Amino acid sequence: MTDSDRANLLLHVPCERKESERRAALDPGAVQRLAGLGIRVRIEEGLGERSGIPGSDYEEAGAEVVTDREKALGEADVVVRVHPPVAEEVGGLKRGAVHLSFMDPFNQPELIAAFAMAGVTAASIEMIPRTTLAQKMDGLSSQASLAGYAAVIQGAGRLPVVLPMMMTPAGTLPPARVFVIGAGVAGLQAIATAKRLGARVEAFDTRPEVEEQVASLGAKFVKVDLGETGRTAQGYARALTEEQLEMQRKAMAGVCAKSDLVVTTAKVFGRKAPLIVTGEMVAGMRPGSVIVDLAAETGGNVAGTVVDQEVLTDNGVRIIGTACLEGTVARHATRMFASNVASWIEHFFDAEAGNLQLDFDDEILAGCTITHAGAVVHPRFKDDKED
Repeated sequence: MTDSDRANLLLHVPCERKESERRAALDPGAVQRLAGLGIRVRIEEGLGERSGIPGSDYEEAGAEVVTDREKALGEADVVVRVHPPVAEEVGGLKRGAVHLSFMDPFNQPELIAAFAMAGVTAASIEMIPRTTLAQKMDGLSSQASLAGYAAVIQGAGRLPVVLPMMMTPAGTLPPARVFVIGAGVAGLQAIATAKRLGARVEAFDTRPEVEEQVASLGAKFVKVDLGETGRTAQGYARALTEEQLEMQRKAMAGVCAKSDLVVTTAKVFGRKAPLIVTGEMVAGMRPGSVIVDLAAETGGNVAGTVVDQEVLTDNGVRIIGTACLEGTVARHATRMFASNVASWIEHFFDAEAGNLQLDFDDEILAGCTITHAGAVVHPRFKDDKED
């Protein structure tokens, strides 16, 4: 079988419609990986412009550049993108096509219904199991890592002090104090970045087992006895009770008051972000202090956070609510996300058949597929009235 004989799977990557989105679902490196499998890759004209990737790089990697968005979506066997489409666009997809993107499935019932009605196999990147095998496909983790890095860089750029200790003829400058709340992927990267820049770092997480990871990065773990906490089956921190949140806030108030930069990273998958830093805690911080809220888009961890805005409080504390911090390093964010997508495609691609083999005994596919063959198949999203 020649390469041309096998090249019968058509994959399309449309441009993102969200004006603020700078990432793309594939980069030229991922295109080359997929084209090497015999997959025909089409991209919409202008795909990489916001990431600083010229269209000629995609063409050199083996992609065909097209301009008719509607036609390309209707012809594709596989569609990949960063954000989910609007429900109205789903009806234009080919019946039996596979669609892969972030889906925000807990908050998108109409979109899920549209995918089912269209007969499209919709896979949600958020629902990919957090297993060793699936790690290379984990778009949430890859993007969170960049967000944690970008949070510290953005926060440091707003501070009136330098992060590292400096010994100069004019005197010694003490290191800035950074407090990271949440030691998941984003939090650990924020800790590592702040330490690399020379700051004195403290961190807190509801899961006491991450203390060792925090210490390994050179930061001090702030201990708070919250009783039973734990994590979800997907590996995320469980939502705390209101009593536990209040205990946490009281313990953290003193740390926030002496910190120059506070980074909050507490997101509970599928739910509104918990309020962790109250208005009272913000009022107790020093003028010139900065808070970067990574959960701004899902309600915010900080009282006073406004999505995609910087708020200067009456006492001179700056609260940064950038919705997509990973988008501030769009080229690398695209590269990492594209690698996640390519790894997912490679895992299910059958070179002999020249197509995706969707085996629902595979725990990755079963874990992330929301709709298939005209029905909602994921147990978390099935209508209770279905048989």
